[in-house]
Amino acid sequence: MDTFLFDLDGTLLPMNQDKFIDLYFKGLSAKLAPDFEPKTLIEAIWEGTRAMIGNDGTIYNNERFWDTIIRILGDKVLELEPIFYDFYKNEFQGLIEVTSPSSLVKKSISLLKEKGYRLILATNPLFPRVATYSRISWAGLEPEDFEWITTYENSSFCKPNINYYKEILSNTGVTVDQCIMVGNDLAEDMIVKTIGMNTFLVTDCLINSIGQDIGQYRSGSLVDLCEYIKGLPYTSPE
Repeated sequence: MDTFLFDLDGTLLPMNQDKFIDLYFKGLSAKLAPDFEPKTLIEAIWEGTRAMIGNDGTIYNNERFWDTIIRILGDKVLELEPIFYDFYKNEFQGLIEVTSPSSLVKKSISLLKEKGYRLILATNPLFPRVATYSRISWAGLEPEDFEWITTYENSSFCKPNINYYKEILSNTGVTVDQCIMVGNDLAEDMIVKTIGMNTFLVTDCLINSIGQDIGQYRSGSLVDLCEYIKGLPYTSPE
């Protein structure tokens, strides 16, 4: 095992996810409200998000999102695309207030890099690159810490579809046996166990919407994860 896949929200970036989603939609709709009725706009964005979650791999998630939005709101919505991205560069940054960055995250990532492990950020690709890179920085990390980062521009599946993980393996050239998935959501992250991937369930911001017994997984807090990483061997040079 020489490759770590990490979830971001709730794992490397502890947060109140419900509050994050609430503020995200309020902020985005306020940014775009002069052009569309807020309720209609939010419903369209939700529909676009659901379309990405159900994506079948034939097109990238960003294409699936915008195709859906256009179908609901018409071609006029394309005029909002620059405003959409401006939101992520500006107002979106205020959402850091509902996160709780931990110094243990940077310490764990630094230890893994020092020991020669490959690092992949397997965050659900529902956001543009700019929003994902922002959340990486909120966690005290850099995009350069990871050799592959899933965003809605480079992914054609979403969690919990197991094909999302298979696509990562294909894009990075690693095998299931090489990997361990670290996440906080049983349904979205621990599903990799069905294809034989090792797992570590981070419990600080645990999400267990399916009511699964967590006893079947290696689990613990960010403190426990850091201790686990400390005990790992250095990877063998090629």
